[in-house]
Amino acid sequence: MTPSKAGLIAFQGIPGAYSDLACRAAFPTMTTLPCETFETAIEAVREGQAALAMLPCENSLAGRVPDIHHLLPGSGLFVVGEHFQRVEHCLLAPPGATIDGLRRAHSHPVALGQVRRVLRELGLRPVVESDTAGSAQLIAEWNNREDAAIASSLAAEIYGLDILRANVEDAAHNTTRFYVMAPRPAIPPTSAPGAMTTFVFRVRNVPAALYKALGGFATNGVNMTKLESYMVGGHFTATQFLCDVDGHPEQPPLRRALEELQFFSTEVRVLGVYPSARFRLEQAAGD
Repeated sequence: MTPSKAGLIAFQGIPGAYSDLACRAAFPTMTTLPCETFETAIEAVREGQAALAMLPCENSLAGRVPDIHHLLPGSGLFVVGEHFQRVEHCLLAPPGATIDGLRRAHSHPVALGQVRRVLRELGLRPVVESDTAGSAQLIAEWNNREDAAIASSLAAEIYGLDILRANVEDAAHNTTRFYVMAPRPAIPPTSAPGAMTTFVFRVRNVPAALYKALGGFATNGVNMTKLESYMVGGHFTATQFLCDVDGHPEQPPLRRALEELQFFSTEVRVLGVYPSARFRLEQAAGD
């Protein structure tokens, strides 16, 4: 990998997207590489065009991000970190526009659903677009003072728009979690505190297999923070699970839990071992 590629981090979307913002917040010295799809962001890392990829996996309001759980197992990449990004929606408009003059607000449907209060307050008609940053780009191109975008402050900076109102999201806890992906694992030492492990598994197609497979995590005191199931290959009897747990696979509690899981599963594959994000640790300390 050339030095220039080592300084690139790929994300899905166009400049100003929240994934772009997450990249800049987590890796301020790296240059962001916009990609059209999650697949192309993964491919950019796999083919050496970028050192890392920032992939959203779940949002505190919208739930899991579609496709990511399908793409990770076959990506050939490893989870080397996690990042939590607050989603702070802004009402953006062309220079000179006023709130009283606005008639329409453009954005991704999920974003529009998260700002219902301000849309109702200002009497704005929501208009669905493909993404938040793309909406900002459109508003800048149209330069129509009746049209606004719901997007990030970064999008305002990139596309030369005014922020007429910041933090217009209905819920202050709106946060997206991201996996940081790399072509090789970066496993922390066994003694390092706060490790997380992400893995996929398939249980045997027998009664109570999942119950028995997960029993080892309870008996060994391993905290499971994420468990998702999804169909594999269009078969209703083939289910794969994506799981995040606290701990390092070489630490005795998780090692024993994974051994028990292996006994009841047809496949267990670790996708990454990495340090917990500071956001997670701070939330745990506050509980």
